[in-house]
Amino acid sequence: MTRRKPKLSTITRSRPVKKTKRKLSKRPTPHDAASGAVVKTRAGTKHAQVLAMLQDRAGTTIAAIMAATSWQQHSVRGFLAGVVRKKLGLNLVSEPRESGRVYRIIDETASPVKAVKQAA
Repeated sequence: MTRRKPKLSTITRSRPVKKTKRKLSKRPTPHDAASGAVVKTRAGTKHAQVLAMLQDRAGTTIAAIMAATSWQQHSVRGFLAGVVRKKLGLNLVSEPRESGRVYRIIDETASPVKAVKQAA
């Protein structure tokens, strides 16, 4: 003889469960609205150190950032894409050179893309 499996009791709810999408709030970029200048980061942090290296006229390589911060290569790339470009909204450019790819932050007004758009 085989035993019959008991039927599972279904749970009924008094009201349906609402499925709402979460609203993604965009963080305001840390720019000063009046002057358009970037809000400074705390001095002495790795972020401030990397930003100073990127703002240098000669720029910096990923290897130099790795040596200065003891970050791994993928962490440096993530910082450049996520923090420098997206969160801070800075104009980060990369140029291939003999010593390797050099990254630097350039002024918004000196951007070649803006210059082309203004000329047109």
